[in-house]
Formats: sequence, structure tokens, C-alpha cells
Amino acid sequence: MPLHKGSEKPDERPLSVNPFFGEANPVGGMTQAPPKHRLPDAPLPPMTAYQLVHDELMLDGNSRLNLATFVTTWMEPQAGVLMAECRDKNMIDKDEYPRTAELERRCVAMLADLWNAPDPSAVVGCSTTGSSEACMLAGMALKRRWSKRNASPAARPNLVMGVNVQVCWEKFCNFWEVEARLVPMEGDRFHLDPQAAAELCDENTIGVVGILGSTFDGSYEPVADLCAALDALQERTGLDIPVHVDGASGGMVAPFLDEDLVWDFRLPRVASINTSGHKYGLVYPGVGWALWRDKEALPEELVFRVNYLGGDMPTFALNFSRPGAQVVAQYYTFLRLGREGYRAVQQTTRDVARGIADRVEALGDFRLLTRGDELPVFAFTTALGVESYDVFDVSRRMREKGWLVPAYTFPPNREDLSVLRVVCRNGFSADLADLFIEDLTRLLPELRRQPQPLTRDKGAATGFHH
Repeated sequence: MPLHKGSEKPDERPLSVNPFFGEANPVGGMTQAPPKHRLPDAPLPPMTAYQLVHDELMLDGNSRLNLATFVTTWMEPQAGVLMAECRDKNMIDKDEYPRTAELERRCVAMLADLWNAPDPSAVVGCSTTGSSEACMLAGMALKRRWSKRNASPAARPNLVMGVNVQVCWEKFCNFWEVEARLVPMEGDRFHLDPQAAAELCDENTIGVVGILGSTFDGSYEPVADLCAALDALQERTGLDIPVHVDGASGGMVAPFLDEDLVWDFRLPRVASINTSGHKYGLVYPGVGWALWRDKEALPEELVFRVNYLGGDMPTFALNFSRPGAQVVAQYYTFLRLGREGYRAVQQTTRDVARGIADRVEALGDFRLLTRGDELPVFAFTTALGVESYDVFDVSRRMREKGWLVPAYTFPPNREDLSVLRVVCRNGFSADLADLFIEDLTRLLPELRRQPQPLTRDKGAATGFHH
């Protein structure tokens, strides 16, 4: 042992020369793990607590390789810094954080302009925690408008939509006691049929939901055709049925890549639109947007108004306290990218999706249902003649390589169809796409040698996220 200078006594301080992780790691000195289902009796050092949580989270999947989720998994470092600076600001406190409230107002104005509102200044909108909350708000507004014009308290409201809608619409109908009238899939039509939707409408229909970007296969629903069918219905019957567009994903894709597609406030029957800022709005999870064409589309009694700095800020949300970080990040992204930047990002993402789809098809084992030419999303199933494995086998084996590729069965009337779906997002580069195809190609010979698909409940999806 070393000696103190000028002394023959050995230095009793421990030396940090042991190369083992346990010696240098703050958790290494613990003799037992802390309790998992009750509070520990005593505090832990911050680095010890950090290391325990950090190590457990290593067993999560890699979000960048998660091809199931639509949620943004990469942002620029500057956005992360801004979010860290704002995570302690409560969005609901408009008086205390007036600039954050102003950035929210600007985002609503930008979306109103992006979605071609005839009078952007008349649009009413707000941020939400995501599209699910935004859809709940839109549904509430539709129901309240219906109840105000409906004289019979015994009447039961209904909402018409395709069977492919996101589960939040089923929740809305359940929570707010609205009958869900679902248009089933038929043949190669995997989303709502406009005429079939119109035929389900009656005097108790609060609205029809059109999906701009079905989560099942990435296809756009024909919103303009839906509005035309409802126009014809009004001419025949006098029923005036509003449309809500669930643009959770496509609302931030179509304005940049499909400018000639008419789906938004250019259609007079579209009363409201929602989108997810944390999907193709390119912001980390925790922000959505709900906009109404004008004050008539959003009944005034549902709006709570907050004054800040002499101004008026409408608040219409289910959640109350939440951080302002995601709204600030949305404004940063709008400012940072602009129309041309968003167009470049979304075009690159679509190009990657279309490129992977073509290469999957070229393998010969699969049949494409969609090609990534609307949302940057495509769905595919095994080709005719492939009998040794199914889509669930592919999903399981790709997970072994780190890829999270959902496999699931379609809803009525196509329960016979099971598919895989790939969602391409900003940050899923052409290089990662190459690695994905390499891994898929590498496992196919082994799958082909299987005597038959593994036995499993084909009704249970693997890693399916709306």
C-alpha cells in the first residue's frame, strides 16, 4: 500500500483500481435490492436510484426500432433543451405563463391556416395531451350540438364511422353513451365507404368521422366523397350531418405532400379536425390539437375562458395540469421547419416507406396491401402459397433482432386477413431501412423450412399501436 508523504504508515484510503463494474457502480455496495411495491424505509443516494431505474429500463425495446408506433422518437437536441426548460411550467396557468399561452395560440393559428380555414381568425382551437383527448373533445362538441337541436330526451345519439377507427372513438361512445355505428371492411376496401356511412345516418346521428390515415393500413379515407354523400343525404331528407376529420397522422402529412387533396376546412361540412403533434407533427409524446371551424361548431357552454394580459384564451380540455414543454416544442418545430422543411421531412419519410415496401414485395414471400404512398405506412401479408409460416412468426422472429413489427388481424368483415404493418417516421433513415430488409431477408430461409406456422391465437395482435 502507498505511504503518506513523510510517514511510514500505509494510506488507509481505498484505491479505485478494481475493474469490476460492481466496485465502481453506486449500486454495487447494496446488499439487497430495494422494495418494488412499497416505499423504501430510507432514501437512496441520487446516483444509486438513477442507476437502478436506468438498468431496469434497458430491458425496454429500442424506440427507434419500433415500427409499430406512430409517435415521434427523435427530435433535434435544441428541442430537447427547450423542453427541459419548460417542463416545470403548468400549461393551465395562463396568467403565470403568458408567453407559453401565446405560443399555444400561435400554433392554433398556424394549423388553421395550414388546414385552409375560410376565416382563420374565426377558428377555435386548443392543445391537448394527444389525439385521443382531441377526439373526445370533438365528439363532445358534436353531441352537444345534436342535443341542442334535438327535442326528445329519450332519443339516443349515434356516431357513424368506419370499423377501422382508433380505439379512442370506441371509448368516446362508451363514456358519453353514444351508439357507435360502424361501417365494416369489405373486400379490398379497408376503410369507410361514403355511401354506406350516409345510409347509417338518421335524425339522431351527431356526426360522421372520417380518418385521414387509417392506422390499419395507412390509407386516407375519402373525406370529400363522404361530404358529397352527406350533401346528397341532406338534399333528400333535410338531415344536416357534420363531419369530423381525425387527422391524427395525415393532418400533418397531406398539407405538405398532397396539397391538391381536398379533405380539410375547404369542405363546408367539415366542422372540426384533430391531429397529433407527437406523430407527424414531429414532437415527442404529449401533444395533440383540436380545431373547430368557428364558434358555431363548438358550443360556447363547453368553453372555459381564461384572461391573460388583457387577452382572452379559450380552454376546452379534459385534462387540467400538464407541462408546457410539448407545446413549446411544437412551436419550435413549426418555426424551425416551416412549410418547406415539413415537406422535405415528410417526403423523405414517404420515400423510405415506399422504398421498403417495394423491397418487401420483391422478396416474393409477401403481398402488399398498401405501399406507403399516403401515410408513410404500409401493410403486407404473406403471399398465396406461403404455408410454412404466417405474419405472427415474422413479427416474433424480427423482434429477436430488435425490430418491433406489429402483426394483427383485421376487423369485420375481414377477420380472415392478418397483416404486418411498418410505420416510418422521421429518424428512420435509409440506412436503418437497409438493415431492416437485411434482417428480414436473412430469416426467411429458416421460416420457409418450418413445417407449419406456430400455433397461436391469431386474434391477439403483437405490438399493435394505433
